[in-house]
Amino acid sequence: MSRPDLTLAREFEAALAWWQAAGVDCDFTDDATAWLADKPLDKAPAANGGSAAAPRKPSATPAAGGQSKLLSAPVSPVAAEAPTVPRRALLGDSPPANLAAFQQWWMEAPDLDTARSFARIMPRGPEGAALMVLVPHPEPQDSDRLLSGPQGRLLDNILAAMGLDGDAVYIASALPSHTPMADLGALAAGGMDAVTVHHVGLVAPACVLAMGNGLAAMLGASPDQPLREINHAGRNTPAIASETLDALMEMPRLKARFWRRWMEWSAIN
Repeated sequence: MSRPDLTLAREFEAALAWWQAAGVDCDFTDDATAWLADKPLDKAPAANGGSAAAPRKPSATPAAGGQSKLLSAPVSPVAAEAPTVPRRALLGDSPPANLAAFQQWWMEAPDLDTARSFARIMPRGPEGAALMVLVPHPEPQDSDRLLSGPQGRLLDNILAAMGLDGDAVYIASALPSHTPMADLGALAAGGMDAVTVHHVGLVAPACVLAMGNGLAAMLGASPDQPLREINHAGRNTPAIASETLDALMEMPRLKARFWRRWMEWSAIN
């Protein structure tokens, strides 16, 4: 049996038919383009010298998702309105007055549930610590101790290199339970920033290390300014933000940048 002679045109037609059978009828960049739609083709001049047929007017063709668009012009993107986050007074009318009361509230307050499939984890460390370390949320395997996994081991090594005893450092998370894909900015706007700043005020540390650039919003910092201090109840606490612990583990070059920034910052604070 002889192999059929496939021309380039037939191969191209077969490829398009395969993609169309797979349900792919559009290619998307910034603007959608219907590659497989029926488009007008310029016809060759007739043999009797007649003129070529005039192209058809642009027609609407269904695009992915059931929407229609004109073949002759790109679709103009419509700017989506940013959702409004309702702000809640999570601390209530009588916020916890001391650290012990806050920690109990942290474990029991119903409005703090961000990921119910993971347990809430208590912060740890002494009040008035020389350093408070804040991370976005607990590690997924945490059960009885905050940062009991690889992130915690990295933090222990960092604190040892700083010459600090891990038990003398207050370690806390901005969210009570492990929360994958947490939108810290939206949570802060919803009232968690007031909770975090109140927490810092009760701990009253000498300085704060926020392990996650997204934590700046939780600490009341402006989005267009770096985190330098935390202002609460008439107290200014020096603060510095860095990448998350898991980012430091995945990208060793970030460790060098972290140490350089830490050395420069700690020399003046």
